[in-house]
Amino acid sequence: MEKFTIYTGTTVPLMNDNIDTDQILPKQFLKLIDKKGFGKYLMYEWRYLDDNYNEDPDFVFNRPEYRKATILVTGDNFGAGSSREHAAWALADYGFKVIIAGSFGDIHYNNDLNNGVLPIVQPREVREKLSKLSPTDEVTVDLYEQRIISPVGEFTFEIEKDWKNKLLKGLDDIGITLQYEDLISQYEAKRPAYWQKDNQ
Repeated sequence: MEKFTIYTGTTVPLMNDNIDTDQILPKQFLKLIDKKGFGKYLMYEWRYLDDNYNEDPDFVFNRPEYRKATILVTGDNFGAGSSREHAAWALADYGFKVIIAGSFGDIHYNNDLNNGVLPIVQPREVREKLSKLSPTDEVTVDLYEQRIISPVGEFTFEIEKDWKNKLLKGLDDIGITLQYEDLISQYEAKRPAYWQKDNQ
C-alpha cells in the first residue's frame, strides 16, 4: 500500500445520500478477484447508458472537466449496505485517494482505509462549500495535521490513531505482519514440524 501523507488533487461532487456498495460496484462484477480493473465498473448503472459502456454525458464523472478528479465529495451514509471490499477496490482503481462524506458505512470505511483511500467525515456545510469548487481548484489533504486546505477554507478532520499511523507508513495488515518477518522465521525454525514429533 502506498503511503498517504500530504495529497493534493481536484474534487468531483456527488452529493447523493445513502450511496450503497451495490451502487458503487454492482453485484455482477463481484466474480472478478483481482483488485485491478474495477475502476471501469465504478458507479456502473449511473455512468453508462447501456451494457456497451456508452457513457451518460450527464453523469458528473463523465464530464470532461471532472475526469481527473481524485477527491470525491459526497453525501451521508456513503458505502452502506453489503460488506463487499470490491467497492473500495473500485474507488481506488478509478483513482480516488480521498472520500469526503457526512458519514460512512462502518465496514466500507475500514475497507477504504485498508486499500489506501482516506475516508473523511465532514459536516454538510463544509461539503456544500467543497462541492461548489471549480473543477480546476486544488484541495490539499494533510494527514499529518489532519487538515483539509481548500480555496473555500481550511477544515480539520478526525481519524483513529492506529489508522493514521498505517496510512502514513503505507502499511496494510500484510505489511504490518511483514515487519516481523525475521521473528516469524526464527520461530518457525525452532518449531518442529508435526511429522518430526513422531520420529523423536
